[in-house]
Amino acid sequence: MDGYSNSPGFALTAATQLDFNRFLAKEAHARGLSIGLKNDMDQVAALVDDFDWALNEECYAYEECGVYEDTFIAKGKAVFHAEYVAASKLASVCAVTKPLQLSTLIKHLDLDAWQKACP
Repeated sequence: MDGYSNSPGFALTAATQLDFNRFLAKEAHARGLSIGLKNDMDQVAALVDDFDWALNEECYAYEECGVYEDTFIAKGKAVFHAEYVAASKLASVCAVTKPLQLSTLIKHLDLDAWQKACP
């Protein structure tokens, strides 16, 4: 969803990424499917109307969680959030994400079954 920002090895611009992401959303909706925007922080505002929900990884670590407040959350759309930190950081992470109405889980980076959710 944000390949343009990761040196994919070929010419991929932000504009091309927007077109591609919108294409994916249109095709999902044409098939009666819900579609979520994963990360792509720089284009959240431009894509909020095209996607049904968002998934973010580590917005707490990168201090980006607020991006969703005036976009997905303001439009009543869910934001699922995973943070890869020790369980001891749960209160700190939740203090930031809970007021923003993000649905946060603390997970191990290897994505095993272990998880902690904001109370």
